[in-house]
Amino acid sequence: MEIKAPIDSSPSKPLAGLALRLPRNVGGPLIGLALLVVVFSFTSEYFFSLRNALNILDQVTVLGILAIGMTAVIVIGGIDLSVGSVLAFSMMLLGWLYQDVGLSMGLAIPLAILGGMACGLISGVLIAQARLPAFIATLTMMSVARGLANILTDGRQIVGFPDWFTSLATQRHFGFLSATVGLFLVMLLLAWVYLRFRAGGRNLYALGGSAEVARLSGIKVRKITLWIYAISGALAGLAAVAMAARLDSSQPSAGLTMELDAIAAVVIGGASLSGGVGSIGGTLVGVLIIGVLRNGLNLLGVSPFVQQVVIGIVIALAVTLDTLRRRSGQR
Repeated sequence: MEIKAPIDSSPSKPLAGLALRLPRNVGGPLIGLALLVVVFSFTSEYFFSLRNALNILDQVTVLGILAIGMTAVIVIGGIDLSVGSVLAFSMMLLGWLYQDVGLSMGLAIPLAILGGMACGLISGVLIAQARLPAFIATLTMMSVARGLANILTDGRQIVGFPDWFTSLATQRHFGFLSATVGLFLVMLLLAWVYLRFRAGGRNLYALGGSAEVARLSGIKVRKITLWIYAISGALAGLAAVAMAARLDSSQPSAGLTMELDAIAAVVIGGASLSGGVGSIGGTLVGVLIIGVLRNGLNLLGVSPFVQQVVIGIVIALAVTLDTLRRRSGQR
């Protein structure tokens, strides 16, 4: 039996224009992003500037890296509530290895990423082998990782990394691109190529569409599930490195609610929480919508508490539109 994963564009259009067409479900969010840019450009004199655009890119880098992993998780029909806590654990592991253990940053960085990957791998084992619901497995890991983040240094933050490390987030190459933003863009490109052009990427959509049908067609459902969660954990570790470079510190409270922001970015970008639908392009648009919203509201002096309300409403609208779209498709 052959499983054809959903594609991002209509098959009735010429293939020659495939690369120029938007992924399915991304048109609306992209229009929403454009409207936000227009509105904030008129309401704040500082918004529409190169400097502010670069600030937005810097601010969404960590969220964007988390959202890449979350995209794959949601495409297979899963959910990962642990990425914010795994980020905190990897961040504290990085600082602990460097300052308390005395390892060089060159060794501490990959070990911190591996620590995040180990957390994701454990979640994957609980889901794929122990058959726990993804919600319960990742909720468990969220609690465990946050506890470990505090245990490593007894809840104290670690301050002071080498200058070359902090310069990864502060020094702009070619006048506009920091190393952390460049890393985010490279990860976006790799994920886009994998999901769009590789057979393994298409298998993720098949799994999200129907795990049982995917299994009957020969796709190794358990193995894929396990490794997708491991990759999500590794990306959380990578995001932790980017955040530590930007803050020049490791903080056990880092990443609070970021798992919700990552899920929101993916859903706003057109992915379906029921699985089988989603794209890296859509996730990028979702990440930028959250980044532009926060940046614009900050420039207008809006309270952070009000910002949470606004973003919550945007998430509710995105999920409602997804539900209506799926109901329309069923009809």
